[in-house]
Amino acid sequence: MSTCPYCQSSDEQVKNGRNPSGTQRYQCNHCQRSYTPQRKPHGYGPEVRQQAIQLYVEGVNLRRIGRILGVNHQTVANWVTAHVRQLPPAPVPDKPEVVELDELFTFVGKKTLPTS
Repeated sequence: MSTCPYCQSSDEQVKNGRNPSGTQRYQCNHCQRSYTPQRKPHGYGPEVRQQAIQLYVEGVNLRRIGRILGVNHQTVANWVTAHVRQLPPAPVPDKPEVVELDELFTFVGKKTLPTS
C-alpha cells in the first residue's frame, strides 16, 4: 500500500479513481485527503527542446518544427525565447573601425502631391 504524503499514515488508504492522465488516485481515510503517489512526468524532455532549438538555428520555421516534433508551435517559440534569454549579451565594439551605410531613403513629414 502507499503512504499519505500529508499525514504520513500508511493504513486506511483506499483507491479513489484515476487522474485524467491514467494514474491511480488514493484517499486517506485518516485525514480525508486524496493524493497521487506516483505522478506521470509532464512536459517534454531536454532532448526534444534541444532538437527544436537546433532546427530553429538551421532556419526551419516554428510551425514546421512543431509538425516535425509533434509539439505546438507556440511551445517551440517559448523554448526559443527562453534559450535566447540564457545567452550572454552580444559583444559591441567600443569604437568601430569601419561604418557602412546603405542607400535607403526614408521620408519624414507630409508627402505633397504634385498639382497640375
